[in-house]
Amino acid sequence: MNKRPFYGWWIAAVAFVTLLLTVGIPFYGLPFFYDYFQHDFGWSRALVTSGVGVATLVVLPIGGLVIPRFTPRQLLICGILLICASLLGFATMRGSVAIYFLAWGAFMLGYLCAGPIPHQVLISEWFVGQRGAAMALAYMGLGVGGAISQKYVLLPLIHRIGWRGALATVGISLLALIPLILLVVRNRPADLGLHPQGERQSHIIPPLRRSVVLTMFPFWLLALGSFASIGSIGSITQHMKLLFHDAGLSDEVTANTTFVMLLSSLAGRIVMGWLADRMPKKYVMVAAYLFIAVPVPLLFFARHPGFPLLFGWLFGFGLGADFMLIPLMAADLFGTHNLARVMGILLPVDAIAQTGCPLIVGTLYARTGNYASALGLVTALALLGVVSVSFLPARALP
Repeated sequence: MNKRPFYGWWIAAVAFVTLLLTVGIPFYGLPFFYDYFQHDFGWSRALVTSGVGVATLVVLPIGGLVIPRFTPRQLLICGILLICASLLGFATMRGSVAIYFLAWGAFMLGYLCAGPIPHQVLISEWFVGQRGAAMALAYMGLGVGGAISQKYVLLPLIHRIGWRGALATVGISLLALIPLILLVVRNRPADLGLHPQGERQSHIIPPLRRSVVLTMFPFWLLALGSFASIGSIGSITQHMKLLFHDAGLSDEVTANTTFVMLLSSLAGRIVMGWLADRMPKKYVMVAAYLFIAVPVPLLFFARHPGFPLLFGWLFGFGLGADFMLIPLMAADLFGTHNLARVMGILLPVDAIAQTGCPLIVGTLYARTGNYASALGLVTALALLGVVSVSFLPARALP
C-alpha cells in the first residue's frame, strides 16, 4: 500500500493558488492602471502613485498588533473579502480622490491579512526539514500571478471589457478561494493529529515578547536589510511602466518585461529555496539581494533594445527569492513559535518601504523631470540591503 503524501503539501499547493490570486495578479497588476487613472480623471503622477504609500502608512502599522491574534485561515478569508471590495472600489470610482485612497486602504489591509504573513506562518507550522522547498512552492504562485498579470490577464481583459471591467473581474474571481480555504486549509498539523514534516530543531527557541524581539540586534539587521531591498523592489515595480513610457517604450514592452521578470522570479524561488534547505540562509539571502541591486543601473539604458529584458531576467531572479527568504531567515533566527510576532512587525515595516519608497522616487521625478537621481537612490538602497543582511548570524540565536 502506497503511503499517502504528507498533508502539508496540500497546504503548500493551496498557498500557491491563494498567493497567485490575492497578491500576484492584483498587486503587480494595479500599477498597470495608473496611466488610465491619470487620463480619465486628470490626476497627476504624484497623486496616482501616492495611494498605495498613504494607505500603507495608515493601515499596516497595526499589523504587529493584529496578526498574532488570529489564525491564518481567519486572516485569509478576511483578506480575500477586503481585496475583492477594494478592486470593486477602484472599478466603480468616478474621480473621487477620497474613494481612491479608501480603496487603497482596503487593499493594503487585505494584503496584510491574505498576503505573505498567513502563508509564511502556515508553511512554517507544517514544515521543518523541507521548509525552503515548501515556501518556494507557495511563493511560486505569487510569481506566476505576477508574470501573467499584465500580459495575459489585464491587457486582454482591458481590450475586451475596459479597465473598469478588468478590475471588477479580478476582484470577483477572488471569492472562489473561500470554499477552497475552508475545505483544505488547517492552521497546524495538530488540527489533523499530525506532526510537522521533518525533524524538530534540536534547539527550540521559547516564545519571545514583542518588547524582547525589539531589543535584539539581529532583528534590526533583518528589518533594515529587508526594508532596503524591498523598498528598492517597490520603487521599480511601481514606476517601471511610467519610466518605460518616458523612454518611449510601449505598453507591450512593459508587459513583456514584467512577464520575463516574474518568470525569472520562479527560477529564483526554486533555486534559492533549494539552497536554503542545504546551507545557511544568510548566504542565500546575500546572493538574492545582490540580484536586486546589481541590475538596477541597467534601467538608465532602458531605451536601448534588449536592456529591459536583460534587466527583467536578472532583477526577477532576486525578486523571486527576496520575499520568500525573509520568513525563512526569521524562523531560523527566532523560531517558528515567534514567527507570527516577528513577521507581524517586519511586514508593516517592509510594506512601508515597498510603498513609501516609490513616493520618494515620485517626488524626485517631480523635482528633476527624470528618473536619473531616483535610480541612483534605488541602487544605493538595494546595496544597503546587501550590507545589512551580510552581518546577520548564520545560525539560530542562543
